[in-house]
Amino acid sequence: MKENMGNPLPLTSLNHISIVCRSVEESIRFYTSVLGFVPVRRPGSFNFDGAWLFSYGIGIHLLQAEDPESLHKKSEINPKDNHISFQCESMAAVEKKLKDMGIDYVRQQVEEGGIYVDQLFFHDPDGFMIEICNLRQPPGHPAGRRNGAVVLKGQSTEVAAPAADKSRPAIAPPRFSDPLKLAFVFFIACSSRSSHWPEKWCCRAQGSIYRSCSTSSR
Repeated sequence: MKENMGNPLPLTSLNHISIVCRSVEESIRFYTSVLGFVPVRRPGSFNFDGAWLFSYGIGIHLLQAEDPESLHKKSEINPKDNHISFQCESMAAVEKKLKDMGIDYVRQQVEEGGIYVDQLFFHDPDGFMIEICNLRQPPGHPAGRRNGAVVLKGQSTEVAAPAADKSRPAIAPPRFSDPLKLAFVFFIACSSRSSHWPEKWCCRAQGSIYRSCSTSSR
């Protein structure tokens, strides 16, 4: 890769992650029953087995391994291994659920400047690691501010709330019901360069479109 390439790629958000698995059906059961993902429609033009899931604003695309026996399944849970992390409200509730489901996990706590972060690590059916934590974005991070407050581990340090932008008229959030109208609204609101709709409404429309889709065809 060349050095000094200038600005990074003009990206907007994370769309999905793909996971190669031994059994698509087994992985679907795990990600829906344990993590709460929902199957969504998958393009029928694909000539290989798989499934699409969606929740928490991101997608998980499961791909059936061509040679399942060749996949190395990790047995040791190593917090420093590759993983995806999810935020939760109650670590105690998550830990109890994992125990009830008979899922092995490793618990870890990190301390920095008097702030404690709890973490739980466990594997999916193919050994891909999942983390659950109660870390909210650190102070100073744009995503770590909520209504002018810096939020970390359920606690907040109040700071001056940003002044309201009076240059734009107030717009009532739209109601989404009919899937066809919903898709049209999402296309207009999120694709048009002249749109002034807040991004969170576009995300709400996108999530509703996903939920309106039927169960994935594999």
